[in-house]
Amino acid sequence: MKHPNDTYTLNNGEQIPVVGFGTWQVKDGEEAYQAVLHALKAGYRHIDTAQGYGNEESVGRALRDSGIARGEVFITSKLQNGVRGYEETQKAIDESLRKLGTDYMDLFLLHWPVPVKYKDDWARMNAESWRAMEDAQQAGKIRSLGISNFRKKHIDALLKTAKILPQVNQLRLCPGDKQEDTVNYSREKGMLPQAYSPLGTGKLFDVIELQEIAQAYGRTVAQVALRWSLQRGYNPLPKSVTPERIQENLQVFDFELRDEDMEKISRLEGVVGYSSDPDTITW
Repeated sequence: MKHPNDTYTLNNGEQIPVVGFGTWQVKDGEEAYQAVLHALKAGYRHIDTAQGYGNEESVGRALRDSGIARGEVFITSKLQNGVRGYEETQKAIDESLRKLGTDYMDLFLLHWPVPVKYKDDWARMNAESWRAMEDAQQAGKIRSLGISNFRKKHIDALLKTAKILPQVNQLRLCPGDKQEDTVNYSREKGMLPQAYSPLGTGKLFDVIELQEIAQAYGRTVAQVALRWSLQRGYNPLPKSVTPERIQENLQVFDFELRDEDMEKISRLEGVVGYSSDPDTITW
């Protein structure tokens, strides 16, 4: 990997840029619009949003105003937790397409496996939504399908009925929160591990060990964390609304972490807390 638009090949043959731009907690309107527009101008060609983020329209507007051809940008969205079932999911997919202003999404994910609204029937409802996603893929509305925050039992339940295997599992992955069992199982099933919050929602900046490694390389903590993510074969999705940091987060292809530093970072545990248990979320 020598360039941000180098790609991973998904299990269906589609290509996905190795670094994406995340938009979680980026406010709809001018903030999201300017952040995505700057990211595209900086060189990102992979934008990650979600119905639950509430900013799909701003993402779509930035894409149109960037002047970059649609086919050059990889766009991901996700099914919001309040929606499950075949017909409801079909409508939600069409609504995302409308808001994004495109006739297809490159990737669409089931966002969480056990939404609180469907806690007692999550496996069946996920299966119905997945069936709608498969049909949307066959119709050309989605090119790749995936999941997010799914652990082994949720993956196994989905695979009982799925005709199309998920291409990715998007997880909170960062130094201190590696979810190795889930990552390994996802890979075993042919999925690319995507890393949301690869900077630990900013908490990594306070980790002394990372500060020391960053200083030794003449890099920022963010760059070290993203380089670690790439060298572990993840697909990181850093988020920022600051133009300088948006640009800085792409400057991770001209250095490599030594094995001993990779190991030191990988030994960190709990320095940014741990990801939410998908069986006990309240949303």
